Amino acid sequence: MSEKMFEMKTFDGYKTYTYELAGRPLVIETGKMAGLANGSALVRYGDTAILACATASAKPRDGIDFLPLSVDYEERMYAVGRIPGGYLKREGRPSEKAILTSRVIDRPVRPLFPKDLRNDVNLSLTVLSVDHDCSPEITAMIGASVALSISDIPWNGPIGGLFIGQVNGKFVVNPTAAERAVSTLELTVAASEKKVVMIEAGAKEVSDEDMYDAIMLAHEEIKKLLVFINTIIAEVGKPKFAYPSCELDHDMFDEIFAFCEKDVMFALDTDDKTVRDARLQPITDRIAETFTEKYPDLDVILPELIYKIQKKIVRRWLLEDGKRVDGRRMDQIRPLTAEVGLINRVHGSGMFTRGQTQVMTIATLGPISDCQMLDGIDEETSKRYMHHYNMPGYSTGEAKASRSPGRREIGHGALAERSLIPVLPSVEEFPYALRLVSEVISSNGSTSQASVCGSTLALMDAGVPIKAPVAGISCGLITAENGTWTTMIDIQGLEDFYGDMDFKVAGTHKGITSIQMDLKIDGLTPEIIKAALESTHKGRDEIIDKVILAAIPAPRAEVSEYAPKMISMKINPDKIREVIGSGGKVIQKIVADTGAKIDIEDDGSVFISAVDKNSIEAARQIIANIVFEPEVGAIYNAKVTRIIPIGAFVEFAPGREGLVHISKLDKKRVEKVEDVCQVGDEMLVKYLGTDEKGRMNLSRKDALH
Repeated sequence: MSEKMFEMKTFDGYKTYTYELAGRPLVIETGKMAGLANGSALVRYGDTAILACATASAKPRDGIDFLPLSVDYEERMYAVGRIPGGYLKREGRPSEKAILTSRVIDRPVRPLFPKDLRNDVNLSLTVLSVDHDCSPEITAMIGASVALSISDIPWNGPIGGLFIGQVNGKFVVNPTAAERAVSTLELTVAASEKKVVMIEAGAKEVSDEDMYDAIMLAHEEIKKLLVFINTIIAEVGKPKFAYPSCELDHDMFDEIFAFCEKDVMFALDTDDKTVRDARLQPITDRIAETFTEKYPDLDVILPELIYKIQKKIVRRWLLEDGKRVDGRRMDQIRPLTAEVGLINRVHGSGMFTRGQTQVMTIATLGPISDCQMLDGIDEETSKRYMHHYNMPGYSTGEAKASRSPGRREIGHGALAERSLIPVLPSVEEFPYALRLVSEVISSNGSTSQASVCGSTLALMDAGVPIKAPVAGISCGLITAENGTWTTMIDIQGLEDFYGDMDFKVAGTHKGITSIQMDLKIDGLTPEIIKAALESTHKGRDEIIDKVILAAIPAPRAEVSEYAPKMISMKINPDKIREVIGSGGKVIQKIVADTGAKIDIEDDGSVFISAVDKNSIEAARQIIANIVFEPEVGAIYNAKVTRIIPIGAFVEFAPGREGLVHISKLDKKRVEKVEDVCQVGDEMLVKYLGTDEKGRMNLSRKDALH
């Protein structure tokens, strides 16, 4: 690494390290803040600043059979110089963006912890300052890696993270805000020195080849960043603490596995989740009855034991026999069905079923004023398209009460939203706010991608003129200790639980619109990534052609009779004041008289909605009359409203009155106005413009042929 790219300085009690990342300074300070955390670093990227702190409990909690890791990306409104809204004027629950960022950082960090570690671990990533050209999300990911790596917490890092955009067909590393605004790709990649550990992407129908090349570019840039991070670890890294291993006793596991192996194999050998669960319960009971006396702590570890027994059998089937639990080939999708128009009165509905996974999505259309207003540190202040995902207990056969959406539900809704945004019509083409709600009716794997398919159906059923149908599907992975691996398309629940990867890809025939990759191993090789992209493309093509387009070949030509009808018009921004009126009196009267809802934006965009088309047209005409600006030299049909000695006043447009001077009434001399016209008469007039007093002048003489 050149001296220009990396620099270290030592101050009284702390050190700073500087690296050039995509042409901007990345500065990491250690030993200055949060000295009581196991590991901490202040990370600056441009003017973005993140305080990253990693802490761990001294010992595991009793009864924990998993790694209790929490990642908290904490936004502070002072980071962008704003005071929070609301009565309390302080930050409340995390924004959806903060929750999604926490998930993006959690995914590459979690697989690199030792499998037998059970101590509580917390990553706190506090946003202190935001430079919109230097992503706080990427800065936080780098900060998390540094804080964990230099701490005494056991972790097999470091990792690095980058954002890749595509502007005018060229890839850009960590694009600026202006570049992101025109980019066709939003790709976040996290990687270790040898493997890619996380991929998250939104794209405007980017090809598999371009996506693969962008991922590989990101990995090459991350390798350079990791040299820098490893230098910091070598300087200030702490020795990792020892911890009691929570690995199951191998002799006990082998004994119980031999006892129940054949029974569990029979129990798992079905494509029906309900049958499988029913077969497994008596086996679990027999294990408890037989071995509790010999192993007194069996009741505590029994769920983990059953999990690992199933995992061993499923992985062996997949790796050695090429056998899937439900008997499918590795490249075979479960049975598919799709329906639209299931629910009366709603604006659009679609149900997508893949095996025992079933998602119903409902589409609702609303006026632009129904857009969601966002209060966060992001530059985005509102969004027109909202996608929500619900997964009640009954979908997995569990008797549990409904709760507010958790991080998983928010994440799955955001993934479906990202998948469909690239095909939505512009607000000018379709002036509606849209809310889609995906209800998971039954779950046996890959519900997030089923919600993408169900949402395409609902949008088309609602009459939204999407540019192309979008489908989503997942690719799984099983790896062996000797380095061999195999992928499988359309993973169901067991293959997700016991496999090594859930590689979700959504897109059209033309290209990818989103990717989200979850891993349980230390990373993916380029060959695995390429295989996953190829198999998911084939899968989504099959779903679009054989299922979605078979259910509804094209978006409906009209929106539902129960949906508001909507039109948009453009007015001169200087006329907005006239349409609204003093204290809103004018616009309130238009609404009261027509029953329409009217939204006006600062640029002069006017959106009019109502269930009745006649109401919309009436409101449109009133607004058009108010903002009407006559064109000098244009001919108008006018009606005489009153007569005075010097001429006739005529209404040549609704609400627009002007004077035809007696000298302009005819080509010959006129003695009396009444000789030419009477009140109520109609005549053609030419608009001459306004005089020095602002009065509108018209001429009948100049309109005569």
